[in-house]
Parts: sequence; C-alpha cells; structure tokens
Amino acid sequence: MNRMNTNAISQYRNVYAHSGADDPGGYHVVQMLLAGALERIAAASGHMHSQDVAAKGECISRAIDIITALRGALDHQVDAELTGRLDALYEYMMHRLFIANVDNDPELLEEVSELLRSLKSSWDEIPAAARQSLASTPLPRPAASL
Repeated sequence: MNRMNTNAISQYRNVYAHSGADDPGGYHVVQMLLAGALERIAAASGHMHSQDVAAKGECISRAIDIITALRGALDHQVDAELTGRLDALYEYMMHRLFIANVDNDPELLEEVSELLRSLKSSWDEIPAAARQSLASTPLPRPAASL
C-alpha cells in the first residue's frame, strides 16, 4: 500500500478516535453500524414494495438513528476537513432517507445504500494492523433499538 493510501486510511479511522465512550472495539462498532444501516435500508425497500408503510417507516427511522450515531462519533478535532465532509455526507444521507420515506421513493433508498456501501468498503480496507489500534478506540454504543 502506498504512503498516500496509508495516510488517507489513517485519517479516516482517526476521525472516530476520541468520542469518549467506553467501547473497546471501535473498528468493529463502525463496521457493524454501517452494515446495520444497510440492512435496515434493504428491509425498508422490501416493505416499501409490499406497501407496509409502518414497517418501512420503522426501518428508515432506525437507519437514520444509526447514521446519527456515526455522525455523533466523529472527532472534529482530528481532521476537521475530513470530518466536515463525513458530517455533511451523513446529514445528506439522513435527509435523503427522510424524503424516501415521505415520497415512498425506492431510488432514494438505493442512493443512500450506494453511499453507505462506499463508506463501508473504505472502512473494510483498513489493514489488519491498523485495525488493532482501533481496538481501543472509544465509540458510542448503538442504542438497543438500533
């Protein structure tokens, strides 16, 4: 891996480094949150197609909650430019999910899923050695309802 990629990955993982919670598995928490948001959106899409409005709304709401948790865990003092971009992206995704729910628009669900898959792919590319340093990274615990 070249130095530029290593630096970018390091910056990306460090934006979550100092959120203050006492969860010892920061890397895995982010990984699970991203996967959980994707699962909720996929379920919402299924409920949208079957016209189960209540279940669709619940799944979208939970996906928004997960993205809110990711957004809240950003450490803006580590890399203000990167965290600012991630913050704006999370805000955008939350807004698009809200509109998808109101307008019953599966294309917006897919748009947010693509964005989350891209983030998850980047997160999953963090080398194993760097993941070890994230084992002590504190992140907020997801709410039990997520």
